[in-house]
Amino acid sequence: MTPARISLIITTFNWTEALELSVLAVFKQTILPYEIIIADDGSDDDTRQLVEKLKKKSPIKIIHSRQRNKGFRLARSRNKALALANGDYIILIDGDIVIEKHFIADHIKAARRNCFIQGSRVLLNARATTAAFESKQLRPCLTDPNLKNRKNCLRCTFLSKLCSRSVKYLTGVKTCNFAFWREHAEQVNGFNEDFIGWGREDSEFTARLLHSGICRRNLKFKAVVFHLYHKINSRQHLAANDKILAHTIREHLTRCDNGLSQHLPVKQTEPCTATPFSGAKLTEQPTPH
Repeated sequence: MTPARISLIITTFNWTEALELSVLAVFKQTILPYEIIIADDGSDDDTRQLVEKLKKKSPIKIIHSRQRNKGFRLARSRNKALALANGDYIILIDGDIVIEKHFIADHIKAARRNCFIQGSRVLLNARATTAAFESKQLRPCLTDPNLKNRKNCLRCTFLSKLCSRSVKYLTGVKTCNFAFWREHAEQVNGFNEDFIGWGREDSEFTARLLHSGICRRNLKFKAVVFHLYHKINSRQHLAANDKILAHTIREHLTRCDNGLSQHLPVKQTEPCTATPFSGAKLTEQPTPH
């Protein structure tokens, strides 16, 4: 099943240097998305000015979705962006992610009915990130010592067919390279806005997709992305967020109350018809971003 329109959502907060590199990489894609939506979690005016500059050179529509700065509210920021999306298929990346030129094309080809896609990433160290900012581009190499998870640099159709597979767990969830059908996001009511601060909102969203019978497919050696180096975000809310995730798993929830619907026009939603899945376990925690 091939998506008709791709909406690429890029999250950001007060890091214009990284966001510019991320968006410029989108302009170089072999297949462009239908639109770019910048999900801005309360950045200063510098980000607005950058987005306006990028709009002038962009070959596609750019939408700037903004909210007030009230701390880390990534779930709400993504829901607001989702509500503005015109695509039937959503690809999520973060504003510290630079995508390889076949990224959108690879995700389109990987799309499957009743599935969401989890991609992988390459981690840049501080030196490689500084070099990328100076040149405003990436020139990655499999043998570059400044890269971590270097095998993920490989883009290979044969290896991708061999190693990509469907799984039924939460381990390794990273919504910095993640794709799903918009209808499935509406079905589970998007991201849970009870999450404040860094951590677990992506795993909880994934758990509800799995509980709803939506299959997870890990995409390997395609849709390559490079994660720019930055300091680790504060984990001060992680314990509270773990409790929300644990509740969703324990109660086998398929929808959250505080989610996407509050940002959408009122409409009659269809009941979930997917076969429930039982298997996500709290002990299978995601790896940190």
